[in-house]
Amino acid sequence: MHMKFNITTLGCKVNQFESDSVSQLLAKSGWKQDQTGKNVDICIINTCTVTEKASAQSRQAIRKAIRSNPKAVIIVTGCYAQTEAREIEKIKGVNLVIGQEDKHKIPEIISDMRKDSLLSVSDTFSEEINSNENFTGPAKTTLEGRTRPFLKIQDGCNAFCTYCVVPFARGRSSSMPFSHVLKSIKHINDQEYNETVLTGIHLGCYGLDLSPKTNLFELLKAIDKMKSTKRVRLSSVEPKELTKDIIKLVANSDCICSHFHIPLQSGDDHILKKMHRPYTASYFRGLVEDIHGLIPDAAIGVDTLIGFPGETQEAFENTYKLIEELPVTYLHVFPFSPRKQTPASKYPGKVKPDALKSRCGKIRSLGQKKKREFYKKAEGKIVRVLIEGKRDSATGLLKGLTSNYIPVLVDGDDSLKNSFVNVRVVKLNRSDTVQGVRCNGDP
Repeated sequence: MHMKFNITTLGCKVNQFESDSVSQLLAKSGWKQDQTGKNVDICIINTCTVTEKASAQSRQAIRKAIRSNPKAVIIVTGCYAQTEAREIEKIKGVNLVIGQEDKHKIPEIISDMRKDSLLSVSDTFSEEINSNENFTGPAKTTLEGRTRPFLKIQDGCNAFCTYCVVPFARGRSSSMPFSHVLKSIKHINDQEYNETVLTGIHLGCYGLDLSPKTNLFELLKAIDKMKSTKRVRLSSVEPKELTKDIIKLVANSDCICSHFHIPLQSGDDHILKKMHRPYTASYFRGLVEDIHGLIPDAAIGVDTLIGFPGETQEAFENTYKLIEELPVTYLHVFPFSPRKQTPASKYPGKVKPDALKSRCGKIRSLGQKKKREFYKKAEGKIVRVLIEGKRDSATGLLKGLTSNYIPVLVDGDDSLKNSFVNVRVVKLNRSDTVQGVRCNGDP
């Protein structure tokens, strides 16, 4: 009988990649993953701590796992585990807390573990993050269960924005060796997957720590030249690191998706300076306009951090106005959450809860409007859609994604899954998807 495990993942695509890696290795060792999360032998909670809400959700996920699996071994890892290991140790029922540096060793730890002699937090946990061993061995990819596999090519962050706890949770920036990235993408393509999502904590810093030093543009240029490359999508890239060379490369590439996700955080120069963000609102405006000028149909996603200490109504309106005037596709809106390790947690000028809620609501409404306007522009066009492995739960139709990040619903049988289909966009649905019909024309 197979031993069963379950992994609960909170937070970013990097966490998702790491959970997938652990799952894949456990499956190869004879373990069976149970998606129900009940009556399993091992529960792994891969936590997030980017905001206080994320930390609270991590604690809730830990307690839920304990309640659902009173006889299971409970393992907690991830960013919240790295920054608040002692708090997690106080939760009755947690057997093991594993820091970031040893996260990839979880399958090995489990295989060596005996239920009658479980290791304690102090036996395994390190508060220091010295290196990232994920990038010292063979290239690692996770393919199971995804139409568009994630590939983590960078970890850690050196920026130390005044509000952000991630450098304390992830350590310094480190990169997967250049050749290993290319090898991994080739492996994904050889397995007949049609899109790879490149992920990292500070993706724009890729290669700066390698010897010889390289950068994200050089990597993307090499990927673009690979004959086996199908479709590659970038996750978030910082404004100063999204260079004109990268934008031009994407504009002329057949395989790199015309989709950029760029953290703005604030459209007010005074707040940006207090955040320790190395650009101005004017610089951000120019960047987005450059992208739109070269690639008019590119999707441009934006992160905003609302309610930073000292954010006046005028400062918020500067952010709102900047986004309103730009050809932005969608927004990720985060309310400011003080993290005790960061300078901003001690800054004066805290925004009152009612004002914070109102501002977040207003900016989210703007984001919804921008998204629908972008989708509306696709009506009548022929687009190339990668059909995903799961159907839309509400309609039963196939669902897929365009290069410029538009979710499309289309009729068809299961043989179309994980393949490219040309689709004419018919209408915009209320569910923020677009409806299409298969066609023979070219995009």
